[in-house]
Amino acid sequence: METLLQFDQDLLLALNSFTSPLFDNFFWVVTSKSIWFPLYAMILYVVFKNQGLKGFVTIIALAVLVALCDQISTNVFKEGFERLRPSRDPALEGMVDLINGKRGGKFGFVSSHATNSFGLAVFSLLLFRYRWYSVFILGWALLNSYSRIYMGVHYPGDILGGLILGSLIGWFVYWLYKRLTSRFLQVSDEILPISREREFSISSVSQIIFTGILMVVVIFLSASLLVDLV
Repeated sequence: METLLQFDQDLLLALNSFTSPLFDNFFWVVTSKSIWFPLYAMILYVVFKNQGLKGFVTIIALAVLVALCDQISTNVFKEGFERLRPSRDPALEGMVDLINGKRGGKFGFVSSHATNSFGLAVFSLLLFRYRWYSVFILGWALLNSYSRIYMGVHYPGDILGGLILGSLIGWFVYWLYKRLTSRFLQVSDEILPISREREFSISSVSQIIFTGILMVVVIFLSASLLVDLV
């Protein structure tokens, strides 16, 4: 265990050392939960556009997903393991690059950012069932998760733990969602991520992908512009 913890620490210091003013600005914005509201809004729009009244059931499932990811990662894992964040560890004082002095809470295992991101990613890729959407949303979840390492507030192990936990919760909530809808709404209980029969149109799902990519591009250009102005 000591060897694994040491490797986790060494990997953090290696990854956290690749900094620049451009990426400081970029990841400072990326790591903000509120910046992604347009993407979340587009997901909700696509759900209601394609599902109609059934969309309310899907939204409830998403709300349950978010609540489980947030509460389990915080109250069970962080409070249970009590592993200090690298930004809070006295042994790493002065060794970790922190952006704008942000340190986060006291404990870091597992990362709630990673748990929430991968929970949403797994649930939604099972829901929408398009390969390109799966690639996009998993890439988005990885970007969100890596931002926490860049910010110096999580170890890679925190991210890996959140990835696993969020993916499991996302799969479980989707499995439960399909069971309930198949029983009460008379729809298929298929849970494979890719299926010939899709409930959502490719044009609608493409709108989500476009929104997400556009946001990343805008954030990057804004970060670059800010560096030039400063």
